[in-house]
Amino acid sequence: MIRTQNQNRIDSKRRAEIDYKKRQFANPSFKQNDYPFRLNFYEIPPTAEITLEQFEQWAIDRLKILAELEACSFRNKSPQETASHMAPLLQKYLPLSSNTSSSHGARDSRIRAERQKDHYSHFILRLAFSGTEDLRRRFSRVEAALFRLRFQNDDTRERQAFVESLNFDWEAVGDEEKREFGEKLIASTPGVRRLEDENWFKVDWERVPELVENRRVFLRQGKAYVPMREQMSMILAEFTQRLDKGLQLTSRALPRLDEDDRLTPILNHLSNNFTTPDTTFTESENPTPGGAPTAQSIDALSQHFPLCMRHLHRHLRENSHLKHYSRLQYTLFLKGLGLSLDQALIFWRQSFTKITDDVFNKEYRYNVRHAYGDVGGDANRRGRGYSPPSCQKILTERAPGPGETHGCPYRHFSPDNLISLLQQTGIHDRDTLKGVREDIEKKRYHIACNRVFDYAHADDIRRAKDKGNWEGEMKETILHPNSYFRKSMFLKHMGDGGQMPPAHSRGDEMEM
Repeated sequence: MIRTQNQNRIDSKRRAEIDYKKRQFANPSFKQNDYPFRLNFYEIPPTAEITLEQFEQWAIDRLKILAELEACSFRNKSPQETASHMAPLLQKYLPLSSNTSSSHGARDSRIRAERQKDHYSHFILRLAFSGTEDLRRRFSRVEAALFRLRFQNDDTRERQAFVESLNFDWEAVGDEEKREFGEKLIASTPGVRRLEDENWFKVDWERVPELVENRRVFLRQGKAYVPMREQMSMILAEFTQRLDKGLQLTSRALPRLDEDDRLTPILNHLSNNFTTPDTTFTESENPTPGGAPTAQSIDALSQHFPLCMRHLHRHLRENSHLKHYSRLQYTLFLKGLGLSLDQALIFWRQSFTKITDDVFNKEYRYNVRHAYGDVGGDANRRGRGYSPPSCQKILTERAPGPGETHGCPYRHFSPDNLISLLQQTGIHDRDTLKGVREDIEKKRYHIACNRVFDYAHADDIRRAKDKGNWEGEMKETILHPNSYFRKSMFLKHMGDGGQMPPAHSRGDEMEM
C-alpha cells in the first residue's frame, strides 16, 4: 500500500527555506529619524528616499569637510587653529544648527534638513569607504575628529541631553570606593585636590585608550576610573568603537551593491577622491588682477604657477615643444587664467619656434581651438570646450610616459628629482623639503604642494592674517592648479587693494 504523504509535512532531507527578504524585514530594525539632537552616533541607517543628485552632492560636501580635517592634521595645526579653520567651511558645506537657534527647536524645517543631510552623507561615505582596511581606518579617524569638533562646540544643555540619551553602561564610583582609593584618584586626575570636587565612572580600560596612554586615569583590575571632566574622551572612544563595527558590517554587505549600476560608479568616484578630493574650476571673466593675461605676460606670471605648470612652462621654453597631453594640460590651465583663444594661439605659435607656420596650422592649431570649444561637435562648442583639470584628475589620469612632461611632479617624479626641481624654483628650506619627502612617501601629494605654497608665501600669508584677509576660501586646502595661481596672485596684489579673483563655475563645460 502506498503511503500518502502529508503535504504540510516538511521533508527532513530538505531545508525549510524562507524568502530572505521576508526573513530580513520580518522585524524591521529601522525607524523614522526625528533628529532631536545636533550630535549623532549614526547607529540607525536612513530609510527615506532621496534623489541621485542629492546622494552625490551631499556626499561630496561631506568629503570636502573630511578632507580639510585630514589636511589640518597632516599640517600639524593645533586644535584651536583647526577649529578656526573649519568653522567657515562647516557653515558652507555641512551646517548643523543647535535647537536653540530656532524657536521651533528640532521641529524647525531648516534644522531638520541640515541634520538629514548630515545623517545621509555619513552613511553614503560609509558605503564608499568600507571597501578596504586603509579606507575604513582613515574614514573612522576623520569622522571621529569631526565628531570631537562638534561635541566641543555644542550647546551645553543639548550636549548633556544627548549623552544621557545614549544610555551608556558606565558604573558610577560610590563614596565608599572614592574614600578607599582617594589618594590614587587625586594623583591620577590633574587639577583635582579634593574628592568632593570631582566624580568618577568605571569603564573597561580598552574603551578609553587615549586617557590610558596619557596617564590621566587610575587603573585597577581592568577598570579605568574616569573623571567626569574626561567625558568627551569616553564618548569619542565609544563613537569610534561603534563606527568601526558598523564599517565592518558595511564591508560585508558591499557585494550586494554591485547589482545597482546607478550607485556603484558614484561610490567608486567618492572612494578615489579620498586620496585627493576632486574639485572644479573654470575660467572667470577676469581672474587675473590687472586685466586678462596675454601671450607676452605668461612668462612674468609663471612665477605664480604651481610646480606642475612651472615645469611645463620651463620645458616649453627650453625645448620649444610639448607633447600632446602636456600641451592639453597646459592649454587648459592657461584657459583657466583667462587667456583668450586668440592670445593662446599667439602664445603657442611663438613658443614653437622650430616649426613653420604651415606646420603649426596643420598639426597644432586645431587642438588649441578644440580645447577652447571653437571647433568640434555641437556638445563641445556649446560647452565651450574642456574645463581645466583638477589635482585629482592630474594625479589619477594619463600618467606621463617617456618624453612626456605632464602630470604631477609630486607623484610622477622620483624623490631626488622632485627635490632638485624644488630647489631650482627657490625652495631650499630643509624642514620644508623633509616634509615634502614624508608627504610623498605617504602619498599625500596635494599636502606636499600646499606645504610648498605655505613656505613660498609665508610672509604674504602672515600679512594677510594681520589684515584679516586670510579668511573663508583663502584658508581652504589647494586642490586645483588654478586655485594655486589665484591665491598667489591675491597675496601679491593684496597691498594694492586687490580682491580675491572670483572662481566662476559654468555647469555646461565639459570635463577633461
